[in-house]
Amino acid sequence: MATDSEVHKAMVLAAGKGTRLGPLTLATPKVLLPVGSAGPLIGYTISWLKNHGINEVAINLHHMGDKIKEFLGDGSRFGVKVFYSLEETLLGTAGALKRLEHFFDGTFVVVYGDVFTDFNLSDMIRFHRERKALATLAVLEVGSRRDVGIVKMNDERRVRSFIEKPSSGSTPNNLASGGVYVLEREIMDYVPGERFTDFAYDVLPRLIEDNMPIYGYILKTTDYLVDIGTVNRYSKAVADVRAGKVKTRYEDPGCIC
Repeated sequence: MATDSEVHKAMVLAAGKGTRLGPLTLATPKVLLPVGSAGPLIGYTISWLKNHGINEVAINLHHMGDKIKEFLGDGSRFGVKVFYSLEETLLGTAGALKRLEHFFDGTFVVVYGDVFTDFNLSDMIRFHRERKALATLAVLEVGSRRDVGIVKMNDERRVRSFIEKPSSGSTPNNLASGGVYVLEREIMDYVPGERFTDFAYDVLPRLIEDNMPIYGYILKTTDYLVDIGTVNRYSKAVADVRAGKVKTRYEDPGCIC
């Protein structure tokens, strides 16, 4: 895919243990689980990023990080440069970025490691730039699920509230964060020094409270996105690839066809 994006850096959050996947992650990091013919998830994700102009990818490691490094190497077979950040103690989704603050020098992308998607990231980056956003969240309809971050926006798609895993007594809407962000480097000013810090619980609520320009990019009904963080959703992703429901497919390193 040709892209005019000037965004060339991304981070994939890959340090999680994947405990909700049970025996599937006892010997394999969840980002290395194969998604049918799409291959190991993280390989597909990096090829998807490359397809939208990303050529430098940072990855945080913790659980079986050596296996991830062995699979990806320096990233050259995927057409990118891969940089690693080993976390002896987990730093959280935002803390992981803070440790690599020196890596980010402008607009960049963050992808949660269990996200499997084919949506047009270049369109999301354009949306982000047009609105001069500090942060843009990929947002999708999720029905009645409560194990996600619920997003409320105004008519201009500006985020007005973000509730991570709402309680059963609340009545959230059905729009949720999809685990893909486009961010400006200035967001690091809202992340404290190297300690455990989470975007959903610590950073996004503060940004919204301070009335910073946070926007939601709503995925189209034809876009595909699922997090493979549970056995059921992982099985669904594998079945969807086999059924041809995912527009892009990863078949050989460095190529999305």
